[in-house]
Amino acid sequence: MNTPPSPFDPLQLGPITLRNRFIKSGANEGMVVDGAPSKALVKHHRDLAAGGVGMTTAAYGAVSEIGRTLPNQVWIRPEIIPDLKALADAVHAEGGRMSYQLTHGGLFVTGIKVKGRLMSACSGFNKAGVLSGNWWSRAMDEDDMAQVIEEFATAARICREAGLDAVELHMGHGYLLNQFLSPFNNKRRDQYGGSAENRARFPAAVLAGVKAAVGKDMAVLAKINVSDGVKGGATVEDAIVTARVLERAGADMLVLSGGRNVESGAFMFGSNLNVEEMEKVLGKKASMAFKLAQFGAPKVTFKEMYFLDYSRQIRAAVKVPLGYLGGAKSLANAETAMRDGFEAVVMARALIHDTGLVNKFKSGELTQSGCTNCNRCVPYIYHPAGTWCVMTPPNDPALNRSRAAA
Repeated sequence: MNTPPSPFDPLQLGPITLRNRFIKSGANEGMVVDGAPSKALVKHHRDLAAGGVGMTTAAYGAVSEIGRTLPNQVWIRPEIIPDLKALADAVHAEGGRMSYQLTHGGLFVTGIKVKGRLMSACSGFNKAGVLSGNWWSRAMDEDDMAQVIEEFATAARICREAGLDAVELHMGHGYLLNQFLSPFNNKRRDQYGGSAENRARFPAAVLAGVKAAVGKDMAVLAKINVSDGVKGGATVEDAIVTARVLERAGADMLVLSGGRNVESGAFMFGSNLNVEEMEKVLGKKASMAFKLAQFGAPKVTFKEMYFLDYSRQIRAAVKVPLGYLGGAKSLANAETAMRDGFEAVVMARALIHDTGLVNKFKSGELTQSGCTNCNRCVPYIYHPAGTWCVMTPPNDPALNRSRAAA
């Protein structure tokens, strides 16, 4: 039997090498000025790189202006190349690799009013957009798909020009590409609907387009759901098919997440969202959408490695590198991921709590994160100072008022 790698061993991802196998997961930071990275975002990811992660992932980078879900999100376009370069340079100076998560919201646009119907897999009433006035969606046609493929490819080229090392295509959590993958949204009767393989056809075409555009120079990752965690959504059996299709399309790694923002947030986080903290940050009126989304949600008690059973099934079905995500918060968890054949361990909340965690694992100072998985950090993507763990000193809001390259 082969000896599993250490989580501190280097990792080859397509054309790039990571110094270790710890990856900071893409998680909305709210550190944006005029649709561009702020100085706060640079500090956040520089701190993660200085703290030892092999690669850190910024999120969310919309591939078009109408692909944003919120007004305070980065929109990837030529004008922000200097800001993206400042971000990449800061991470590289600390020995880390920099990835940007590329996304299109589709019908999941909750904070911006979009003219006309939102693009999605199917047409119909859009409950996710009710509060923003985006009541209806329309089914994408071939021209729409070609446009979105080119938008993803163009965004990846811009990231390459700015010196970033990788892009991650978000295909989970209810965003546009997940709206095709999930039978919860996708009721199409053409070649893009029906079977799990058909539902993966358009997301795979997006990945292949990005791979053709930048794959010789950058790693191209995709984040997928191991399960949607909601009745009528994609199952782990569907995820296995998706993984196989994306493997054939050329993915350098699949990051295995789960759940959907509106329908199954507790499944995604492995614990319930903190509605009280949402109201504290957003106010009673603005937090209403989160309260409605949590109405009737089951009580979920956090357990470490909560997606492991799902992810092991996908690991057994494909050879493409996989990043384990979901409740990894200790060195023992990372070592378990390595023994189970995952190439990387992907973490968010534990690293928001302590950006220096990886170095502390390596030195022996810590073996376990102090993160309590209270999810009180989540609403701070809407705060003027950006994402923050409430157990640590607050962010400097001044850094979130200047663009990265200013």
